[in-house]
Amino acid sequence: MTSVKILPSNLNGKVKAPPSKSYTHRAIVLSSLASGKSRINKPLLARDTIATIKACQVLGSFIDRKEDYIIIEGNPNLKTPDDIINVENSGTTMRFITAMASLVPKGYSIITGDSSIRSRPMQPLISALSSLGVECYSSRQNGLPPIIVKGGGIKGGEAWIRGDVSSQFISALLISTPKAKNKTLIKIHGKTVSRPYIDATLIMMKIFGGNAIQKNYKEYIIPPRQDYHPSDFNVPGDFSSASLLIAFALLAGKRVTIENLNFSLPQADMRILDILEKIEADFSFNESKGEITLSGGKILKGGEFDLSDSPDLLPVLSVIALKAKPKVIIRGVEHARFKETDRISILAKELRKLGAKVQELQDGIVIEYCEKLKGCSLNSYGDHRLFMAFCAAAMASSEPCIVNGLESVDVSYPDFIKDIKSLGAIIEGA
Repeated sequence: MTSVKILPSNLNGKVKAPPSKSYTHRAIVLSSLASGKSRINKPLLARDTIATIKACQVLGSFIDRKEDYIIIEGNPNLKTPDDIINVENSGTTMRFITAMASLVPKGYSIITGDSSIRSRPMQPLISALSSLGVECYSSRQNGLPPIIVKGGGIKGGEAWIRGDVSSQFISALLISTPKAKNKTLIKIHGKTVSRPYIDATLIMMKIFGGNAIQKNYKEYIIPPRQDYHPSDFNVPGDFSSASLLIAFALLAGKRVTIENLNFSLPQADMRILDILEKIEADFSFNESKGEITLSGGKILKGGEFDLSDSPDLLPVLSVIALKAKPKVIIRGVEHARFKETDRISILAKELRKLGAKVQELQDGIVIEYCEKLKGCSLNSYGDHRLFMAFCAAAMASSEPCIVNGLESVDVSYPDFIKDIKSLGAIIEGA
């Protein structure tokens, strides 16, 4: 695992948020199911989205990657894969492609990934697809990848699925069931987490000509035998990555402006704007310019936050909490234990190394204000969001820190080191 040395820094200047990973995934899959050529402008080309590109190519799409756009010629008549489909570290790809593979006319698809992916839950999606007439199962029969999917299409009907593990299960069904032979009714058990991601899926389906009726996040009605049409789509800037830049600005910034943001399309991590208000951060944003400006250095206000709809903000708010009085309580993120890592447990363990008082909850974490952060070695366990968040925390320390896991950033933000260095971050080893 590659380490970097982070030295106390003062950040200043402007930086562009990278393109949205969530919207890039959805645009690639929907374009691949459409008949004709689509153009995806300013996509995120990172390890996760490239995994989706490669998976769709294996299933028969023609994809031509240019410098700042992608041309995708979809193939509604998907082909049987010549080899296994390797999604690497991308949970979104795993879920979306499992449902998509059921639309292959014949044969079998085997979908797998790295060791992290092979430990992530898939049984809710397997059970739902089975209810809709798809033969699919875990090769180890433990509800985990590798997943084997028999082609032949989705019959349709009624399926129940849990809403509290991952919204990706629901999005995967929504994207593929418009191609079913009969009407599909998806019913949700319990609370639906990460609802803005479902909103993004529904909007993207509409852009590509798909139709699904949502009823209070409890039921979805999907008419059968729909045809997606090709479309041109501009990928918005990513609030998930922008929120990490916001953490840097608050913890180690003089004045930082983050550009390339879109405030009109739903993104779960746009919730960071509400959080900034509640913690009394010094910031302003301009929707027409698509930018947010922040000043750091002040003690922030603590409070209690439910992040059930925006679990990727857990690492961000956890490191910001180090400078919030008297403490920050984060709840509603038990599903963050099923991300690339158990993010709750690792955050509690690693932030204590900085001198913080941290209490781990089953569904969250409590972090007390820490006047002076001490130098230490922080381990991200190969989790890209933890690595970037730990770099922000380290930069606010009075002493140099070592952060492990540099190789993970290409999952979602390949230019991360270059961007924060452009603001004045002092980093050795990268």
